[in-house]
Amino acid sequence: MGQIKVEKNVAGIEGLCVIEPAVHGDNRGYFMETYNQRDMEEAGICINFVQDNQSMSTKGVLRGLHFQKEYPQCKLVRVIKGAVFDVAVDLRSGSETYGKWYGMELSEENKKQFLIPRGFAHGFLVLSDIAEFCYKCDDFYHANDEGGIAWNDPGIGIEWPGVIGTYRGTASAKGYNLDGCSLKLSDKDQKWFGICEVK
Repeated sequence: MGQIKVEKNVAGIEGLCVIEPAVHGDNRGYFMETYNQRDMEEAGICINFVQDNQSMSTKGVLRGLHFQKEYPQCKLVRVIKGAVFDVAVDLRSGSETYGKWYGMELSEENKKQFLIPRGFAHGFLVLSDIAEFCYKCDDFYHANDEGGIAWNDPGIGIEWPGVIGTYRGTASAKGYNLDGCSLKLSDKDQKWFGICEVK
């Protein structure tokens, strides 16, 4: 393999991969390939990405947990500024790890990438003052196809680092904080139900 190191099936969840690009640095700065189709295929990852997205969020913003219902997307995610805690939850019907989650820090320092296959819910929490988040998708976004799961569903039990608060039976961010700052979720993300309601 050329410019990447790939850890496959992280946490025993089939298809989840952590990818570390080779970073070439000197006193001028650094260079790295953020995506190389040939290297990915040599690692056994053959995906046709069709769309790149980028977002900026401030500390305490939590986005997710999202998935596409009829048009699922595989995502290759990374952070180019700041740091986030990124989470994937297995929603694949018949999967031995259905409902299991895995989370990892993605940051401009570690330059790691997280490959999330189709059939997973995805979300992230911003740990730094500002985070810029980039991701590739293997299908286009389809309006009115988005589904979601409560970020704090005890049936999943995600351990969001630094988050303090008590579950009150809903996805509301009320009463939760990160480093003394209230969590910030969209109205939509505070209305999702638990994994037991996923259809």
